[in-house]
Amino acid sequence: MTDFLRISRSTIDDSITQNLNALLTPGQHGFDPSSTSSRQLAHPGSSRAIPSSQCDEFKDRVLFPSWKVRSDVLDYCAAVAWSPDPDDPENILRQVEDVKARERVVDERLDPYSGRYFPREARTESLAMLMRNERAVEKIIRGRTWGVVGERCEMSSGTAEDAFDKWREGESRS
Repeated sequence: MTDFLRISRSTIDDSITQNLNALLTPGQHGFDPSSTSSRQLAHPGSSRAIPSSQCDEFKDRVLFPSWKVRSDVLDYCAAVAWSPDPDDPENILRQVEDVKARERVVDERLDPYSGRYFPREARTESLAMLMRNERAVEKIIRGRTWGVVGERCEMSSGTAEDAFDKWREGESRS
């Protein structure tokens, strides 16, 4: 699951600049030899801006569907993480350890560390923690990607979550 998320992020979000550059038509204005005499710095409104129709198509056909698939995977794994796991092989062992820890007599004056007990983590708990971390990573990556898209596509401000939610609403109606 984490490999899928990593690969999906690398093909779309990590290479967002290259993906957006691919939308531009090369040689649209022809080669100008004087363009090599000085460095061309990109700025808002420069020739590197992408037409809004191409941006919208990229977002609707590539970016948002990629985000949707990753969100669906995270949602499924989160549902698994929060459901009971009757097949957990260590469940009985954890229960036995918990009972022993409750019955143990502790004299912290003799051994201050004897009162420490760290219960084993269930598989579902570790999966839930992994899902929280992956959702945080996803939020950061989407924010970064949306910032780059906003710069290149000259969009008005708005969050990645708002744009994605609006796209999902449109998808559910169609």
